[in-house]
Amino acid sequence: MRPTTMLALAPAIALAGTLATTEPAAAEDAGARAAYEDIEKTLGLVPSFFRQFPEPGIAGAWASFKAVQLSPDTALNGKMKELIGLAVAAQIPCQYCVYFHTAAAKANGASEQEIREAVAMAAIVRHWSTVLQGMQVDVAVFRQETDTVLRLAAERAKAAPTR
Repeated sequence: MRPTTMLALAPAIALAGTLATTEPAAAEDAGARAAYEDIEKTLGLVPSFFRQFPEPGIAGAWASFKAVQLSPDTALNGKMKELIGLAVAAQIPCQYCVYFHTAAAKANGASEQEIREAVAMAAIVRHWSTVLQGMQVDVAVFRQETDTVLRLAAERAKAAPTR
C-alpha cells in the first residue's frame, strides 16, 4: 500500500478504533472477571502471570488452558501432556515452563526416568532437526525413506516370535 493511500485511510482507521473501544470494554471486563473467578475456583488462586495477561484476551487464554492442559477428557493424559510441555520448554528455553511442567509431570505420576527421557527426546529431535535443516535434506526423499523404515519395522514386528 502506498503512503498516500495509508494517509487517506487514517481517519477511517481512527474512527474504527474509537468505535471498537467505546462499548465492549465493559463486556471484556465482565469476561475477565468471570475468567479470574474461574481460575481461582480451579487453581485456588489467580497466579500473577494470568493477571498480567491483557484483560481482553484472558477469558480465551484461560478457556484454552483449561480445556486442553487441565482437562482429563482429552486424548492425552495429564502425565503425557506435561512431559510434552517439559520437552518443548527445554527447547524454547523457558525456565518458568521447565519448572512448571516438571512439577506438573511429577504431580501427574511421571517418574524421574520419564522426565529425563522427555528432555532427552527433545534434545534428540533438536539435534536431528538441525542436521536435516542444515544439510537441506530433500523432504520428499526423507518422507519416502521414513515410510519405508516404518513399514519394514512393522513387518519385522509381525514376523517376530511372541514371548
